[in-house]
Amino acid sequence: MEQAIEKTGPITALGAMSGTSLDGVDAAIVVTDGVTIDRFGATAYKSYSAAERAVLASALGHWQGPEVDAATAVIEHVHRAVLEGFPEADVIGFHGQTLAHAPHTRGTLQVGDGAWLATALDRPVVWDFRTADVEMGGEGAPLAPFFHFACAKYIGATRPLAFLNLGGVGNLTYVDPSFDQPEAAGALLAFDTGPANAPMNDLVQARLGLPYDRDGQIAREGSVEKSALDRFLAEPYFARIPPKSLDRNDFSQMMDHVGDLQNADAAATLTAMSAAAVREGLRYCPQTPTQLLVTGGGRNNPVLMEMLRSTLACPVKPVEDVGLDGDMLEAQAFAYLSVRVARGLPTSCPGTTGVRTPVAGGTISYPNAAAVAVHNR
Repeated sequence: MEQAIEKTGPITALGAMSGTSLDGVDAAIVVTDGVTIDRFGATAYKSYSAAERAVLASALGHWQGPEVDAATAVIEHVHRAVLEGFPEADVIGFHGQTLAHAPHTRGTLQVGDGAWLATALDRPVVWDFRTADVEMGGEGAPLAPFFHFACAKYIGATRPLAFLNLGGVGNLTYVDPSFDQPEAAGALLAFDTGPANAPMNDLVQARLGLPYDRDGQIAREGSVEKSALDRFLAEPYFARIPPKSLDRNDFSQMMDHVGDLQNADAAATLTAMSAAAVREGLRYCPQTPTQLLVTGGGRNNPVLMEMLRSTLACPVKPVEDVGLDGDMLEAQAFAYLSVRVARGLPTSCPGTTGVRTPVAGGTISYPNAAAVAVHNR
């Protein structure tokens, strides 16, 4: 198995992602040499049950303790169930679940034991992608930009463009595809724009018992409360020069801003906050991108997409418009990054996380039969 990820040429890599929206696990195959994308392969998705989602939600913001242990068990169990369905994979990129992120104080925590998973699946697993970047002074996030650079090359882009991932938190990658390498100065700028789906999901879950505002139906019936939006945009985060990153709960005060509003008005205002955060972020791009390609669950919210189109100075499109898969882009990113780690290539750089120098992060674990008895679930 060690040779499977050390050979030259394209590798069949399997990536997995469980995001801050806590909806489920995405898994996707990418065939790549760690530089260019050869082709995309099969995908799968497994949603969390309501009980599993509750366990994960209760662990958010915790660094240790029984809540973290319970969340770890859920993450490992669900990932194993998804990933064992891809016997063709040479290597697996396992992100785990981020529970807490404070890179300049306490670090970053993604739960799930990649070493145990390697043994359980009998495949090499690349994991712990963020720690090395944080230890070198970086934000540890976002990590998808190097994959976005490869995607820009894959779709034949020649002029600057941007990728916007609207998950629980929004993150933006500005790509200049005229460069040959993603770590080159000026090739990439990436950062978290602000909250995206997480506050909206939390609102409708708490008030209506719904997992999310399907098709923006609730927000569409409401009006944006401008004073609440203005208070949100006064947050110091928006004045910080990127790269910069957020924890899922960093903007928990958003709920206070809309606490007295009716359901529809609160949903509309939170949606407008997410769109406005993207507008503020685009001010930091070296130039206006020729197009903004949107991935993640937020692209399926027509109200949010309409708000983006009405407030931004560039075309806004779902990534499907250029032949990419917006549901699987994050999982594909960790498939791609797993091969970069295996080949000793950088996975982050000053323009993406603020790290001092390009970093080849990640840990590689190989199957070990002895680990089964120690970590058997």
